[in-house]
Amino acid sequence: MELSYSNLTAFCAPPIRRPLFPLRPPRFSVSFSSESTHSHTASVAESLQSETLQILEWPAVCSQLAAFTSTPMGLSAARASRIPLGRTPEESRRLLEQTSAAVALPQPLDFSGIEDVTGIVDTAVSGQILSIRELCAVKRTLVGAGSLLKQLEEMPWQSELCDRRSSLIGMLQDCDFLVELAQNLELCINCDLAVILDRASEELGIVRSKRRRNLKNLELMLGEVSTRVFQAGGIDKPLVTKRRSRMCVGIRASHRSLLPNGVILSVSSTGSTYFMEPEEAVELNNMEVKLSSSERDEEQAVLSSLTSEIALSKLKIEHLLDRILEMDFAFARASHAHWIDGACPAFSSERCNNLAVDIEGIHHPLLLERSLKRLPDIVRLKSQISPYSDLKKDPSEIGPAFPVPIDIKIEHGKRVVVISGPNTGGKTASMKTLGLASVMFKAGMYLAAQNTPRLPWFDLILADIGDAQSVEQSLSTFSGHILRICRIIECASESSLILIDEIGSGTDPSEGVALATSILQYLKERVNLAVVTTHYGDLTRLKEKDSQYCNAAMEFCLDTLQPTFRVLWGSMGESNALTIAKSIGFDEKVIDRAQAWVNKFEPDKMQKQKCFLYQSLVEERERLETEAKKAASLHSIAMNRFLEIQDEAQDLVEHEEALKAKETQKIKQEMRAVKVKIEAVLKDFEHQLQSIDLDQVNSLVKKSESAIASIVEAHQPSEERVRERDQIIYTPRVGERVCVKSLGNKLATVVEEHRDDEIVVVQYGKIRARVDKRNIRAIVANSTTTASVMSPRKQVSQIIYFFSPPTLLKLGKCQGKKIWREIIAIDGRGPEPVLFVIHGKGTRVITELALKLLRDHPRVAKLEQESPMNYACTVAYLKQ
Repeated sequence: MELSYSNLTAFCAPPIRRPLFPLRPPRFSVSFSSESTHSHTASVAESLQSETLQILEWPAVCSQLAAFTSTPMGLSAARASRIPLGRTPEESRRLLEQTSAAVALPQPLDFSGIEDVTGIVDTAVSGQILSIRELCAVKRTLVGAGSLLKQLEEMPWQSELCDRRSSLIGMLQDCDFLVELAQNLELCINCDLAVILDRASEELGIVRSKRRRNLKNLELMLGEVSTRVFQAGGIDKPLVTKRRSRMCVGIRASHRSLLPNGVILSVSSTGSTYFMEPEEAVELNNMEVKLSSSERDEEQAVLSSLTSEIALSKLKIEHLLDRILEMDFAFARASHAHWIDGACPAFSSERCNNLAVDIEGIHHPLLLERSLKRLPDIVRLKSQISPYSDLKKDPSEIGPAFPVPIDIKIEHGKRVVVISGPNTGGKTASMKTLGLASVMFKAGMYLAAQNTPRLPWFDLILADIGDAQSVEQSLSTFSGHILRICRIIECASESSLILIDEIGSGTDPSEGVALATSILQYLKERVNLAVVTTHYGDLTRLKEKDSQYCNAAMEFCLDTLQPTFRVLWGSMGESNALTIAKSIGFDEKVIDRAQAWVNKFEPDKMQKQKCFLYQSLVEERERLETEAKKAASLHSIAMNRFLEIQDEAQDLVEHEEALKAKETQKIKQEMRAVKVKIEAVLKDFEHQLQSIDLDQVNSLVKKSESAIASIVEAHQPSEERVRERDQIIYTPRVGERVCVKSLGNKLATVVEEHRDDEIVVVQYGKIRARVDKRNIRAIVANSTTTASVMSPRKQVSQIIYFFSPPTLLKLGKCQGKKIWREIIAIDGRGPEPVLFVIHGKGTRVITELALKLLRDHPRVAKLEQESPMNYACTVAYLKQ
């Protein structure tokens, strides 16, 4: 059993949730465990974990995070690398939920006023009286803590994010904000002026009231004395001052007799002026000294009482500070996620993905820092930073070169990953990136990767990277590595991640390969995942015998003789040592001799074949990747265009159908209304026509014309609608008369139509011309033309007059007298030059009668009988 400061806190205080990492380390630790072996293993594991965090440069990442903290305690804890790591998968999941909630927060929280008052509280517990400044710091912290919870509760959240809100509010809900203590501090102290108020205690108020009255009397009396001395010439101007904590007046040394029995308190530097306390002021000064001492005593009593309250609230204040620190870290992680444009990692599962580790396009956060210029500004201005600033990567603010992202793809069931490839190719950096990503995942941090990174939760992340040589411990490079690997094997569990760089190096290659193979066989059965780097080709062939092994290689471009820093999963890499040595300017003679030795160990053909095969595979992979990206891009563009066109077409069809239905309904209603009104006028006209003389026909016709003209004008389409209709490309039929704009708006007849283009052939008189359909419009009645045209084949028994050129007259089956009345109505017309007489086909009785009457009519100048252009209709040209 281990007794620590945290356990003591939980025992003495009300039930509260323990922080992942307390603000203060344990002050003492007493162990009564009888399992010494287990305790030793735990101690070694803790030591190795701490060393691994140093190797993976976790303190540097913590320093990055420190730039985004909002409280002094958060800044100091982050700089000391005391960022909480989840000790269980549930704790890491809770940290991630807090980070995600902070990222989704619609606006930042204000941490102003919160200070690290741990030292102040410890001072109060030790029995020392706190100063006004220290008490005000405690008050500001309590008020600021209460403000955090109020901000979270009042903040508007979107409905789909309400679940995340509870993870933030839950940090502070079980805290005691010590509202009464904060109110007492507010009641007793004015922090703006740093003074204790009269209302702090009843005794203090009484003493200060007495002192003010006494001081007023004293100043009034001394003012009168100083005035008398001035009037007597004893001083240049009245002077009342304070010397030796007593009030007095200034007087020339030569006139001190003016104050008999006065006490000299001080003399000026020249000796010409005495500062004397008059005899009548002695008692009042004594009272001032006494009341001043009483006031100080009462103020100390108030400070002591407030200090006691703070000391008694030590555990609650420390617990509140722990919760505030936890929230500060959550928002710092959110700010860091914004800065790196990070993605929220997820726990890998065989049910949702066949990869145990599936990370795409991840950057090492420390390499990324060199390319982002904003971090130094953030560090200098960290008090102004918030996770809601625009801190994402801006191309205008990116440093000299962005690091190359890598993909990490490890299938479920793979226990050992062997990474091979050239020196300076990025093997160690890739392995460190995986280790650091696992630590950040445990800490609830976002990763600088794409999509949703997935990886397991590791209880221990242990690494052997770098030179373990130690002169002090008499360890060679090989001995240092073997000793560390031995300790790693001793502490590793089934949920651990092991990282070993250049396994088996530093000794005879044959023995190194044998030892490395044995170590990997042992780790395969003991740990969740082991990742090692090597230049030994034999280790890359372990995959052929055991499916739990997996290979990866660092890509190397033979054209540029430079590494690309990309990981090729499932491939075996070449060391390319001679190529690299040659590229950096090594002596060619040395390179040639080395190449000769290589040729002795490996035949030329096999070596060239391997190189060609590897190079061809790399080129083929690059070609396929390029083609796949191009195909995916084209498919995406095509699908987007197709969906856009499909949506637009559907909208156009629906809109066209709706407009047609609406316009059709409107036209039908107008036609019914016009027909009813005109029929009423015609019935009235026929009724009156039968009962009047021929002399009154003209007036009756004009009256009916006026009535019909008003009806037509009332239902006339607007000019705007006519212009819209004219703008539509009109497709005429052969034989139809149209208005041609390019011929000066002349009427012409369509004689040919080309359906494949926008051209028609029209005939105007003896002229034939090819005309664009956009220059053609249908013959439409103008503003005074009625829209009621009946079929020529339908003969009716009434007359319908159209009063704009050309005028249209319809004749039906009727008696000769009635026809005479209809034709004689021509005399009552205006100056219209053309009259269309629709008589139909029928038995031609009506046709012949109408033609005879028209030929004999004095106003008819010319007749144009029916033809294919004017079916069942005769055109009469009237004299002007």
